[in-house]
Amino acid sequence: MKKENDKIEQNKFDFFVENFDKISILRYRVEGWDELSLRQKQLLYCLNEAALHGRDIIFDQNNCYNLAIRRILEAIYTTYKGDSTCKEYKAFLNYMKKIWFFNGIHYNYSGEKFLPDFSKDFFVCTVKSLNISFVPTRKGQSVNDFLTEIMPIMFDSNIYSKRTNPNSNLDVIITSANNYYGEDIRQLEVEQFYNSMKNSIDTTPILYGLNSRLIRKNGFLIEETYKIGGLYSLAIKQIVYWLKEAIQYVENNKQKKIIDLLIKYYKTGCLKTYDKYAIEWVQDTASRIDFINGFTESYTDALGIKASWESIVNFKNLEATGFVKLISDNAQWFENHSPISSRFKKKKVKGVTTKVVIASILAGDCYPSPPIGINLPNSNWIRENYGSKSITVSNISDSYNKMFFRSEFLDEFVYGWKEKKLIKQYGIRTNNLHTDLHECLGHASGCLLSGVDINALKCYASSIEEARADLFSLYYMPDLKILELGLLPNPEAYKAEYYKFLMNGAITQLIYIGLGKCIEEAHMRARALISHYILEVGYDENISKLIKKNDKTYVIINDYKKMRTLISKLLVEIQRIRSEGDFKSAQYLMKKYAFCINEDLHKEVLKRYACLNITPYKGFINPVYKAIRNVKGDIVDVKIDYNENYIDQMLRYSQHYSHLSTYNDSH
Repeated sequence: MKKENDKIEQNKFDFFVENFDKISILRYRVEGWDELSLRQKQLLYCLNEAALHGRDIIFDQNNCYNLAIRRILEAIYTTYKGDSTCKEYKAFLNYMKKIWFFNGIHYNYSGEKFLPDFSKDFFVCTVKSLNISFVPTRKGQSVNDFLTEIMPIMFDSNIYSKRTNPNSNLDVIITSANNYYGEDIRQLEVEQFYNSMKNSIDTTPILYGLNSRLIRKNGFLIEETYKIGGLYSLAIKQIVYWLKEAIQYVENNKQKKIIDLLIKYYKTGCLKTYDKYAIEWVQDTASRIDFINGFTESYTDALGIKASWESIVNFKNLEATGFVKLISDNAQWFENHSPISSRFKKKKVKGVTTKVVIASILAGDCYPSPPIGINLPNSNWIRENYGSKSITVSNISDSYNKMFFRSEFLDEFVYGWKEKKLIKQYGIRTNNLHTDLHECLGHASGCLLSGVDINALKCYASSIEEARADLFSLYYMPDLKILELGLLPNPEAYKAEYYKFLMNGAITQLIYIGLGKCIEEAHMRARALISHYILEVGYDENISKLIKKNDKTYVIINDYKKMRTLISKLLVEIQRIRSEGDFKSAQYLMKKYAFCINEDLHKEVLKRYACLNITPYKGFINPVYKAIRNVKGDIVDVKIDYNENYIDQMLRYSQHYSHLSTYNDSH
């Protein structure tokens, strides 16, 4: 009987973990784990471990002081003997949890630095009370000198004020706090450095600079490459160790080749090898187990050159994948019938695959706030010649949906009963379909004209690309083809997504931004651009408007069909801008529609949201996986446990998965 009770306890699942400072920590369930074979569990376990060992990398990439700050806070927490009920300590605990949550000292959406609510005196006293061995000083540095160096980083809002600064009126490199470039490196130098490497007639160009830090040494710019023997070597060695362990459990030879190439890439840092890995990865549609592990997305570099480290390990949700496969099977039809110019259409859509997956671990830039949809690889020529792979993460999107579609939120921000009924009936389904169309078709659609540089749009590239994928998805949601394929139940369902998207882009996403600030995150800018364009251009025809009711602002849509016409018009222009690399037109649209916020509306939205007692930021903790081994050390089973709390997980990760030196010789 005791064994049965233990089994029940191990499988206990509580969706909600804790709230602190506008943040909710949640759990996700790894549905279908028990149905996997032992070999699949063994493979997932090794890939999970490879993911977790990269944790320090994202902290250091986000800012060169993040590891030092995280480590001093953890040292204080684990040795603190003072009054844990006092206001100062509670503020300290809050700050430490936020550092963990945002992988550093900056918010993820706005990029703004957040400051401690505890006093400088509290911090100085607690640090000085520590044994010096717990203080992450530089070699030969005293505790006093450490405090002199670290306190302005933590307490002064003017120092490292913004993780990524996309403001084209400023030098976006020198004014960004991330650690992709040396502190004396300027934007013009970066552009000249990488432009000099590019060959306009190269039909298979690598993504120059993707996996390196650009610094100045002896007066010359050089790249510190992320690889074994290079930058982040100690962490990458551990990643490679577990990738090698995973090879003995692969499902097929294709999967083995993929892992072998990734290992070779991590050993050499060669981006040609990375492209070979990406080609093999995108063509692997047979394996049930899949993963992303590496320097992948470039959203946090204002120029879109440098990639942050991320990993998400997953396995295919077989039932749900059968449903979304209808989209990829018809990719050529959607491309052919797009309203964009034929000059920018792909003549033959190759290898577009889509699947729904269940995440088993989140890491790096995917932890604790992961994407619900992924479309890779990012290399344009690989997409055109070999295709792309679109992934929807079902257990994560399900958890997000539970939070977004809460009745009190809809009651506060949705205009009337008709709109609420639409969203309650179809909102989750249309939200998931929007993600599928965005990732599978939107990002995979269209092409660059010959000779157009993939980085031509510079600081606007990410936002324009996200807007393009959103517009493609929104354009097709009302289409008869969607009904014909059975992707939506009736001709009215799409209206739920149209309303929700317009409301979010114009109103509700403002909850993530501090009063007086501008919109800066790429996905948020894309939504704002589309929403404000529709509201402005469609105003005279009464297509959609912002109206006041009982002193509260709402979105209303009077003509959904005409709204689709505006979406089509904007999609045509956005695709032209991307295909031609038209920086000036991108800049015009972004400045007109995507940046600025009406201050009165912003105040109103923040006040209304505060009354709901709902946290704007949401993230997840991972399950704990325990490998059961026999006397020979072989893995004979892998158990999953959902009982770990937030603090315990963060401290365990810092103990077992922290390999980089505090300053990593990068400051």
